[in-house]
Amino acid sequence: MEHPSNPSADLAYALKAVSGIDFARVELRAIGGGCINRAFEVCAGGRSYFLKLNGADAQSMFEAEADGLAALAGSSAFRVPRVLACGATGDEAFLLLEHLQLRPLASAEDGLRFAEALVQLHQDTGEHFGWVRDNFIGASPQVNEQHEGWGQFFVKCRLMPQLQLARSRGFDAVAGRESAQLLDRVPALFLDYRPRPSLLHGDLWHGNAAMDAEGRPVIFDPAVYRGDRDADLAMSELFGGFPSAFYATYRAAWPPAEGYEQRKTLYNLYHVLNHLNLFGRAYLGQAERMIRTLAHDLLR
Repeated sequence: MEHPSNPSADLAYALKAVSGIDFARVELRAIGGGCINRAFEVCAGGRSYFLKLNGADAQSMFEAEADGLAALAGSSAFRVPRVLACGATGDEAFLLLEHLQLRPLASAEDGLRFAEALVQLHQDTGEHFGWVRDNFIGASPQVNEQHEGWGQFFVKCRLMPQLQLARSRGFDAVAGRESAQLLDRVPALFLDYRPRPSLLHGDLWHGNAAMDAEGRPVIFDPAVYRGDRDADLAMSELFGGFPSAFYATYRAAWPPAEGYEQRKTLYNLYHVLNHLNLFGRAYLGQAERMIRTLAHDLLR
């Protein structure tokens, strides 16, 4: 943890204006772990708060995060940090949240409770795939134009933007003929499999999942939209970290349909492409292999 610092006068004024909390004489204690925003624990008036800061141009990203947190909280499936304020000073955007005491999922009981909450979240369904606004996946814009068909939505709003971005950044190997073939064939995967538009966290890796001090499951840092619930399950498997009881409990309550393993690769391709575009060529080989495997399987 870095040494504490005081907020600027402009930031303290802006925070007080939207939250009513006086931050003029508090200390910001830096919290590590994030690669996009600066994060701080703040104590004011006998309470602790969680503060995210970034440049002023990140205000739309924080507004989208606040919207996603509100949507997740509205489902009542998980505990979600309450949004207390969101805004910007002249040169700094901020998001002020309730500070929760969190710990990673570790035990079978943790996995069971988290799975039960995720099933409840996914049972919150809507009429269309997508969301009422665009948002972000990490620092990347995420298109959420609403569609009636899941396959069309996933091609147009998930794979195509990432492949176009990869091409613009010189990763032509993942945006060539096999990718074009894959995009053409994806809708055929959903001729017989027709998922419901479930409310999704959208970026469900273990770093965005936790348990609170009372043992309640918590989610945060969302990239919310309505989609195939398998997309959340697939993301949870991409980097690991969830107890095996989580998967056993979820699948006992609501088993994935036949073909999940292939859909998992397809859905996780979106996240691997995003990591390629955000973090560079360390993810290039993995993206190429996933595209090659999917294109081969879908053209058989």
